Amino acid sequence: MSVVERPARTATGRTRLTPRARKALLLTHVLASVALVGEVWALVVLNLTATLTGDPGLAEYAYRLQTPLVFAGGIPLSMISLASGITLGLGTHWGVLRHVWVAVKLLLLVATILVGALLSDPEALAAAAEVTARRQWEQNAEVAVQFAMLLAATALSIYKPRGRLPRRRPRNGSAARD
Repeated sequence: MSVVERPARTATGRTRLTPRARKALLLTHVLASVALVGEVWALVVLNLTATLTGDPGLAEYAYRLQTPLVFAGGIPLSMISLASGITLGLGTHWGVLRHVWVAVKLLLLVATILVGALLSDPEALAAAAEVTARRQWEQNAEVAVQFAMLLAATALSIYKPRGRLPRRRPRNGSAARD
């Protein structure tokens, strides 16, 4: 008898995670996701500090501090959260695109990543000789939206509202199996 657990196979031949692997991956996913919420909260605080201070030097430092925070925390944590979430979805009964709450969580995380990658530019704000209040508040809104999306994804993880996505029908007309 082997001490090593073998992954279980489902009726469709897909491999399921062992309980130990699932728990380790779930722990990784939860820790990365919660840390990402904390990192984005730090961005909210730094942006508000830069916007509300009357000290241009402090505003510049608050904007400059965001870049290492994003590269050391935000990007790695979001990638770990994304990879572990997809792996959990593929290796458990929840699936990636089976339940509405899982699909919405995935969309929220991808949207959070895209907002950070495409819209936020704290370095440009730090380098600018004069930053308009409008641009500062836009930057605040961007990180606030990221924060709200991450909080919504966290709530979905806890409450897991019912609802499944419609199943695709196989081309040969036979019923699909789980």
